[in-house]
Amino acid sequence: MSEVLLALVAGFIVGILFSAIKLPIPAPPVLSGVMGIVGVYGGGVAYQWIVERFFT
Repeated sequence: MSEVLLALVAGFIVGILFSAIKLPIPAPPVLSGVMGIVGVYGGGVAYQWIVERFFT
């Protein structure tokens, strides 16, 4: 839980800093960005499952 909280705080600080110096926020569009992250995580989990199931 602390990792999630630290990531949220870090993202909040970066958002404030980028807005303060008038730069575009370094994040993809909301839905596609979230789906990309979910896809990357799902691929990592699937890889671990496949390796454990078939190669150990």
